Amino acid sequence: MSDANGSACSQAPQALLDEWIANARRAALLPRVAAQAQRVKKGATPSEVVFEEDHIKLLHYLPGAGPGDGKIKYRTPLIFVFALVNRPYILDILPNKSVVSHFVKAGFDTYLIDWGVATDADRHLTLDDYINSYLRTIVKHVSRRSGSKQVSLLGYCMGGTMSAMFTALHQEYVRNLILLAAGIDFSTREGLLNLWSDANVFDVDSFVDELGNCPADFLQGCFQMLSPVRNLFGKPLTLMERMDDEKFLEEFLTMENWINDNVPVPGEVFRDFVKSLYQQNMLVKNQMRVGRETVDLRRITCPVLNLLASQDTLVPATQSEPFTELVGSTDKETIELATGHIGLAMGSAAQRELWPKSVAWLAERSN
Repeated sequence: MSDANGSACSQAPQALLDEWIANARRAALLPRVAAQAQRVKKGATPSEVVFEEDHIKLLHYLPGAGPGDGKIKYRTPLIFVFALVNRPYILDILPNKSVVSHFVKAGFDTYLIDWGVATDADRHLTLDDYINSYLRTIVKHVSRRSGSKQVSLLGYCMGGTMSAMFTALHQEYVRNLILLAAGIDFSTREGLLNLWSDANVFDVDSFVDELGNCPADFLQGCFQMLSPVRNLFGKPLTLMERMDDEKFLEEFLTMENWINDNVPVPGEVFRDFVKSLYQQNMLVKNQMRVGRETVDLRRITCPVLNLLASQDTLVPATQSEPFTELVGSTDKETIELATGHIGLAMGSAAQRELWPKSVAWLAERSN
């Protein structure tokens, strides 16, 4: 017993010395980490801005970007519709983790909407403005530019919810619809956002009336508190332990740059999303009002691919899954991946399995 205790005691100083040396090595790396953080790029695939309206830009990805033959093989163009909450470059964040690049390399005429940053002057913009005006204008512009009467839409998160609404209201413009972790049925109580936005605890009218737009800092705080231990403690510790790993560091810094790049949401859009969806669940009841029109999901008759994540804490799978059965389409499919909300876009499993399947699915249904 005494020998064992003596041995442990004799090893303790060496362990402390090793830890001190490791910490000194990490401290020496901090300037390099800071410098690399300043070099993080926003978007990996070459693109050009082909349309602008107000603070909104439409990016067109150059056909020659990638190992393909540089030609557009499918006449039906594809438009990525992102959320109004974060910046859209998560869909093209790194060369080896780019959703966009899968479709560009396969020969799709690929576009992405950058909604820009809402200002105080935008507080009165509504879902009607974004869906029936901005998105409709962009779809018609892409149709004219490509010579195709219809487009395919791929909507992520809030952008998926908006894409579903647009398709239900304007089915004539949409040939195929792909939803990625899109909130549809808000009756589930699995997600913390559903609980926090409950009408009994959150007065969204007072919130918007007082603040105007929903602040980016408020949204960032909500997202962090979905996984507080991991976000506030786990990630910093992981960074400290692996900051000498070049590949890890590049991916970590790029991801953190995007996570902290939140933008404010126009006040009336935020009000409508919380009241009509989170609190009243109007979309699945086919009673959601967008401007003068009512969204009826049964009017969606185009091919539908519904992609969801079983470990999603932001948009639980139970919130996305019902969409497949609510539409009027006969050609519809659901794919569920064991990952989280962001993992659907940039996770290794998604890059290896989900997106090649999605590209093949869309190729079979595009001109």
